Amino acid sequence: MSEAIPRDLLASATRGRRLTVEEAALLLERAGLLELADAADAVRFRFHPEPDVTYVVDRNINYTNICGSRCRFCAFWREPDAPDAYVLQTEEVIRKVRELVDAGGTQVLMQGGLHPGLSLEWICGLLSAIRAEFPTVDLHSLSPPEVYHFAGGAGLSVGETLVALKESGLSSLPGGGAEILVDDVREAVSPAKCTVEQWLEVMEAAHGIGLRTTATMMFGHLDSARDRAEHMLRIRDLQDATGGFTAFIPWTFQARNTDLQGTRPLGGHAYLKTLAVSRLVLDNVPNIQASWVTQGAKIAQLALRFGANDLGGTMMEENVVAAAGCRFRIDVQELRQLAAEAGFTLRQRRTDYSPAAP
Repeated sequence: MSEAIPRDLLASATRGRRLTVEEAALLLERAGLLELADAADAVRFRFHPEPDVTYVVDRNINYTNICGSRCRFCAFWREPDAPDAYVLQTEEVIRKVRELVDAGGTQVLMQGGLHPGLSLEWICGLLSAIRAEFPTVDLHSLSPPEVYHFAGGAGLSVGETLVALKESGLSSLPGGGAEILVDDVREAVSPAKCTVEQWLEVMEAAHGIGLRTTATMMFGHLDSARDRAEHMLRIRDLQDATGGFTAFIPWTFQARNTDLQGTRPLGGHAYLKTLAVSRLVLDNVPNIQASWVTQGAKIAQLALRFGANDLGGTMMEENVVAAAGCRFRIDVQELRQLAAEAGFTLRQRRTDYSPAAP
């Protein structure tokens, strides 16, 4: 380990002492990869002593790619008059959900661009239609920027908007739109999207009405190690207050076809270090998810010894990361093999991490 790191820092973090922003940033910058793996693996087994790895059978449905946010890191968004711009009709969404359910899936992760013409009434109608047709599917849908966007269009508070969405069938919220929860970074990469405080406001309000959520972090664009550490501690602080986050999912920025495509991509080394530090920092978030979508199967397998206990979803459909040129695919059999080779048994779960029915 680097001499710049106090000798007992990793040992005390493994035992449960809370890391500061400065300490987390120091680990991200200076700690050895294998030392971080040992520490994060020990913490993972304190949370989950059983030799299991979980996954969910899901489908990502993007109801529109029209977006007024125009984030510099995104290759998916389109102007309303673009030849490939679209808004899915309700019948098409229902067809996609039926294919998922017929394949044994339980989770719909539905998100879209911040379309200036789509209203809260429209999205509530779509949720209600899905819920009426599929009463047991988990509608893990709509990121905080979308919630904030629909609230603004309807002239309602975030809380009122979330109540309307929940009454229409929403089960839980994914953690999309977080990127890096540091306003200077957000101003550089997504100036038209909700602020840090607004993102946190949506999550706190969701937790307050019983909607569980996940938290994400997209890193490796214009962010620094300290920015990533600050992001983790903001999640930890809100979790202290609400307890509503079920999982944390860090993943690396994919630059191709974006306004930031000259950015040097981060590889598996930086990803695994960040994953391990997140397991050490987030001592109140029960699950850490590996990202095979951006890292591929082998790095995701290594992640199971760097603090991750979940392999995410099978993703029958994924469009946003694919638009940036990253097209890893995986099926349940491959997930099972990855888990077994790493010494684990694969278990199917629901969105809330309860076991899926046999």
